[in-house]
Amino acid sequence: MPKIKLTQVTIDKYKSIQNQQIVDIDKDITTIVGMNEAGKTSFLTAIAKTNYFTSDSDFEFDITQDFPRNELIDFQHSEEDCNIIKCKYEISNEFINEIEAEFGKDVYVNKEFSYTCHYKAKSNTFEGISTNLKKYLELKVDGYSLSLETKNLIRKTISLKEIENIVGLADDEDLLVFKKDIKKIVDGAYPTWENELSGYIAQKWIKPNMPKFWYFDDYYPLSGKININKLINQPPTNERDKTSKALFELARIKPEEILNATEQEYEKYIALLEASSNKITNEIFKYWSTNQNLDIEFRIENTTVNGTPEKILDIRVKSQRHKITLPLDRRSKGFNWFFSFIIWFSKIQADKNSDYILLLDEPGLNLHASAQADLLRFFDDLSKKYQIIYTTHSPFMVETEHLNRVRTCFETDGGTVISDTIQEKDPNTLFPLQAALGYDIAQNLFVSKNNLLVEGPADLIYLTVLSTILETEKRTCLKDNITIVPVGGLDKVSTFISLLRGSKLNVACLLDTFTDQKGKQKVDDLIRHKIIKEKHIRFFNEFADNGKTTADIEDLFDKKEYIKLFNSAFENEYAEIKLTELDANLDTILKQINKIIGKDRFNHYRPANKLNQLGVDKKYFSPKTLDKFEKMFLEINKLF
Repeated sequence: MPKIKLTQVTIDKYKSIQNQQIVDIDKDITTIVGMNEAGKTSFLTAIAKTNYFTSDSDFEFDITQDFPRNELIDFQHSEEDCNIIKCKYEISNEFINEIEAEFGKDVYVNKEFSYTCHYKAKSNTFEGISTNLKKYLELKVDGYSLSLETKNLIRKTISLKEIENIVGLADDEDLLVFKKDIKKIVDGAYPTWENELSGYIAQKWIKPNMPKFWYFDDYYPLSGKININKLINQPPTNERDKTSKALFELARIKPEEILNATEQEYEKYIALLEASSNKITNEIFKYWSTNQNLDIEFRIENTTVNGTPEKILDIRVKSQRHKITLPLDRRSKGFNWFFSFIIWFSKIQADKNSDYILLLDEPGLNLHASAQADLLRFFDDLSKKYQIIYTTHSPFMVETEHLNRVRTCFETDGGTVISDTIQEKDPNTLFPLQAALGYDIAQNLFVSKNNLLVEGPADLIYLTVLSTILETEKRTCLKDNITIVPVGGLDKVSTFISLLRGSKLNVACLLDTFTDQKGKQKVDDLIRHKIIKEKHIRFFNEFADNGKTTADIEDLFDKKEYIKLFNSAFENEYAEIKLTELDANLDTILKQINKIIGKDRFNHYRPANKLNQLGVDKKYFSPKTLDKFEKMFLEINKLF
């Protein structure tokens, strides 16, 4: 698990981004969707330049190249500076434990911090790195042989530099040693920081462990023929040459060795290259389902250019099916992209001491739709170790299961705008998302004119069963022309609504009450951006009548009824739960059950499915339960 993760990016005055944009970054994968020339590449390269994984002049900020041209002259002649980009990070609990092992429990204070890059300032700046100096000194002095008077004097200091001026007493045996240890911290801290301990932790702990950024785009694929002489004599000037060099590094071969080798020794280097190739090919075919009948072959050729002998590495792809070989760059661009990606990626995989965030610009642009699905599967596996941010305009590179990860990128007269999907109104920008969602709906969902969005399939079953029972009893039930649509969680509700707007569909929501601010904010955003009206949203706590502000659909049932369902659904997994065991201080029946079984969450679908299997009638439910559901259906029907 990465020690530090990127959570948010604030960017301003960078190329096409003329106004401040605040972009939340997903803990696993973030997808930036937008048209060509919308500013997606600018966004990725700005992030990369904050902490690129290798020294590269292409990934350093430059006022002339990066500042928006229409304001450049005025900015260059002004005394003001500009924050180009601020990256907000979150420190893992494991890494905080490492810091505390060195400095003491509760000495390091903040879990979040930010790192800001400027155009004119010579150094970048941290915010949010804070330590409790008093706590540190209290813990620190106990490890030294010092008099009580000196210990108390040390504990009262407000700066580590003051400790150098403390004059010890006769029995202060370790004072010089203590001062020496404190001086290491003072000398190792950022010199301008007022709190030297915070400055030390920032310089020696936080900065070295910040994730490095690795950028890859469509310009990195390997050439089919690599001129080894040129690779040695001329430093790599383009992305293809950098990938070529990475191939030799992966094989642990110095190109100079090949130049000086005899023809008999070539076999040794070919074997090393092919060993690396086999490793790469095996990695590719875990995910490359398009064609499993390919092999990579290497040949070293001697040639003469302008009378000078040169050596060429010829990379060929052999088709086992057709028994022919072709140069790598004459195979499909998609396969070449994948092959080159793995080679370039091997550079960071070899670094076991750093964490990385992958910035992928239009990955899989030349891949078939099914191969793009393979690539997404590859990304899902990579995201277990690396955060990934990628751009695309392909609907097949959008995961409809994770629409909450999508950000849109749109060019306006005022520059690039990057936002959450629910705020985007441009149909061209939304097209890949709508196409992806439409494809998913066509396969998995039935959407009618009137749609009631709920979070999951359990809600669908409960509403359907209870509506049917009430209809049998000639009581108010859900109207026949209303379709219940489970969207797979609260985080998808907002995106689902925003993508369906304008399609002449009537949409209402029936949701669990929010237990966190983030969920409430998503619905507030829907209302603020006029994507859905407040009157079209209902929450279960309005009908649960349990005296709580928080409720799930399960809280509409009498507790005896739901416990009976739960026990029946999980009879072979948990001991029977009794009504008297429930903790009434907890808001919902689900939380009360979780506490008893010792889990954060159980499968909510199984009790619902059990209810569906039982084929119950009104006798199974108390009159109060039926009244609650009838009241709810009455209100829902009014929404349409």
